[in-house]
Amino acid sequence: MTKHVPNLKAQKISGGVASDQRHDSAHKHVSGTAVYIDDMPEPAGTLHGCLGLSTATHATIPEIDLSAVRAAPGVVDVLTAKDIPGENDISPTGRHDEPVLADGKVEFFGQPIFCVIAETREQARRATRLAKVAYEQLPFVTDIGEIDPRKGKLVTPPLTLRRGDAATAIKTAPRRLKGKMRLGGQEHFYLEGHIAMAVPGEDQDVTIYSSTQHPSEVQHMVSHALGVPSNAITVEIRRMGGGFGGKETQGNQFAALAAIAAKRHHRAVKIRPDRDDDMTATGKRHDFLIDYEVGFDDDGNILGVDFMFAARCGFSSDLSGPVTDRALFHCDNTYFWPAVHAQSAPLYTNTVSNTAFRGFGGPQGMVGAERVIDEVAFAVGKDPLEIRKKNFYGGDKEGDRNITPYHQTVEDNVIHRIVAELEASSNYARRRREISAFNNNSRFIKRGLALTPVKFGISFTATHYNQAGALVHVYTDGSVHLNHGGTEMGQGLYLKVAQVVAEEFQIDLDQVKITATTTGKVPNTSATAASSGSDLNGMAAQNAARQIKDRLTNFASEKYQVPRDQVLFLPNRVRIGNQEIPFGDLVKQAYMARIQLSAAGFYKTPKIHWNRDKGEGRPFYYFAYGASCSEVSVDTLTGEYVVERTDILHETGRSLNRAIDLGQIEGGFIQGMGWLTTEELWWDDKGRLRTYAPSTYKIPLASDRPKIFNVALADWSEANEPTVHRSKAVGEPPFPLAMSVLHALSDAVASVADHKTCPRLDAPATPERVLMAIERLKREAAKPA
Repeated sequence: MTKHVPNLKAQKISGGVASDQRHDSAHKHVSGTAVYIDDMPEPAGTLHGCLGLSTATHATIPEIDLSAVRAAPGVVDVLTAKDIPGENDISPTGRHDEPVLADGKVEFFGQPIFCVIAETREQARRATRLAKVAYEQLPFVTDIGEIDPRKGKLVTPPLTLRRGDAATAIKTAPRRLKGKMRLGGQEHFYLEGHIAMAVPGEDQDVTIYSSTQHPSEVQHMVSHALGVPSNAITVEIRRMGGGFGGKETQGNQFAALAAIAAKRHHRAVKIRPDRDDDMTATGKRHDFLIDYEVGFDDDGNILGVDFMFAARCGFSSDLSGPVTDRALFHCDNTYFWPAVHAQSAPLYTNTVSNTAFRGFGGPQGMVGAERVIDEVAFAVGKDPLEIRKKNFYGGDKEGDRNITPYHQTVEDNVIHRIVAELEASSNYARRRREISAFNNNSRFIKRGLALTPVKFGISFTATHYNQAGALVHVYTDGSVHLNHGGTEMGQGLYLKVAQVVAEEFQIDLDQVKITATTTGKVPNTSATAASSGSDLNGMAAQNAARQIKDRLTNFASEKYQVPRDQVLFLPNRVRIGNQEIPFGDLVKQAYMARIQLSAAGFYKTPKIHWNRDKGEGRPFYYFAYGASCSEVSVDTLTGEYVVERTDILHETGRSLNRAIDLGQIEGGFIQGMGWLTTEELWWDDKGRLRTYAPSTYKIPLASDRPKIFNVALADWSEANEPTVHRSKAVGEPPFPLAMSVLHALSDAVASVADHKTCPRLDAPATPERVLMAIERLKREAAKPA
């Protein structure tokens, strides 16, 4: 018997939509009882794998001697490219440019060449060091600053967006300027690194436990590498210890190698790279060089812009096409460009192939837009916030100011209200005056303030990914089993979807069983990415629940001879005519009458379409909006700084779970702050990534958070489109809120030259970079007029 005793007189269910519920695994996370793949009991005889990585940046391999590796203690096998039974490729976009293992040539330092399979993980790791690989060095390039973006080698076709005649608008504008900005990449630094465990079955079958955001892609990639159909591969994942986009495609390699070895030796195989190898061999956020030119008038109204977004993509395409596309989609942020031309350059470099990262190129596009705003503000001598508001979409100006560079109409614009409310609640104007007075009386410590907006498009830009499936079973005791294609990486997706199902059936949340994502239950799933996890999977689960609910309604109506509209689902019970029975009792009766109590749900996002060749369409179902105001203190003698205070107002529509959403906003902001301030990727002159470990790569600490951190949800917000319960996505949109920290630092730096010159502060704005900007402005200010 179930221990759950439903309250049959409750006014509302426990744990439904719009109630603040803790993460379903929160207590397990803090107590160490949450089971990750490395916590699972290993099958008897499990083998362990370790990758052998290249020590050349770009070279052919005329000879490789693995005899000492094979002879090392505990070594069972050494896999090379020739041992892959199917296709030696894991390119997620099908461009056949990313081998599972390098074959005769390496294109970045740290590229996997072979994989040692041994009795223990330590034996496998030690054996990799015994390989003797001969290299014939080839020319290499790691820094996109050395490449002409219009002539450089590309890993995938570029995109151009245009509306109006930007060249003429800029040329005829009363004022114009141009500049360049360098914007760094970012390591995902998930707490749980990559891991895969493959368990062989009979015939062609293999089950893979993979820390992945995209189980279906792992399934297909492994099937290609093994040369077997997808139905032979089952991929399962209950939870990840963080993903942030780094596990959307990058888990393919580990899963494929584990599966190949498992089938060769008829034993389970686990591959868990150490942190150094993980950081060296897997992709990062794309870093960009942004060239911009802007035409504007004396009041700061922008008349035309021209952007070139050049990205360091690495040696293969991976997801660089859609990432650089999305950078262009967000080069407007919240601003209407009357005439715009924007172009991407996804450049080939001899570095690890960069990949998805929270925001997926969107934050890079927004930073470009905000730099343009700052440039114009300094040029006309006005507060940047004034210039921001002056150029927002919509407003009181005549004409249609709601068309994006990709020709989608902005129909749900709330940025004016968001910014106005934050400006008031953060006391922006008063603090601006106070900071000015402080700086005038402080010789070495300077303060800065900035308020920046965010408009983030929600949907996969690859239209076919905007679909999801779910599977819902109702058992005869009234308990519910829920499965869907979304993956849980700590963001609370499983909980939110469970709340949606509980709400639909009007049963308490603890009656809904959350189960691991598996390709054996819900096929052909999309990646849990693009902030669409709750939108897609919530709607699919709701669809499945409604199918069952409709059957129960029809059954009750027929059995009790009442109209359908007299069958009402109330908290933990069902009213049928003038009587009420427990939900579980109705389910049991329906089962006895042979009513199907299981359903596969499906959802596809409506209205969206995209023509990449024309650069036109509606790639986004809706937009999510927010704004942040940050204040910093900078030591002008050292460049060190402190974030004194941050105020955030963000909208998530009718939130499914405010507690989860607030956590996502806080975490996203801090992660974005790390990207723009302390997290620096650095390659040496030999093409080696030197920031490949926690000792050399600085993510934000608890001590780096704003001293005062005020985060609020816009309680009046509601999705303009019929999303699940009119909620909005919250995974990626908060990330670029951290732009306010970068611009506050810029404001503090500018104060050393009386705000006469745009500091053009690149990111990450490390203390060294801040100090160099301060010294540069001081020198320029000291020059004779």
